Amino acid sequence: MLSLQDFRVMTFEKKCDHITFSGCYLAQRMLADCKVFLYYAGPFFIEVFYSSKYQKVLMINAFDRIVGLEPYLDKISLADLGA
Repeated sequence: MLSLQDFRVMTFEKKCDHITFSGCYLAQRMLADCKVFLYYAGPFFIEVFYSSKYQKVLMINAFDRIVGLEPYLDKISLADLGA
């Protein structure tokens, strides 16, 4: 299983591949002009910041602390993640 630290040092393209093939989509939110997509990837979570204006991913953020989920708490259920 890929660790958070291993993910953080991957190239942008490898991160995108990992999200596509191993990430489990959970939710999305708006932040200014960006759509932020939340994925679960085993021991950590990944946010993908997408700009509709520029039609590209601006940033990928990975975290493993519960505090990072606060912006999504009204939108997601973590009940099925252990299954």
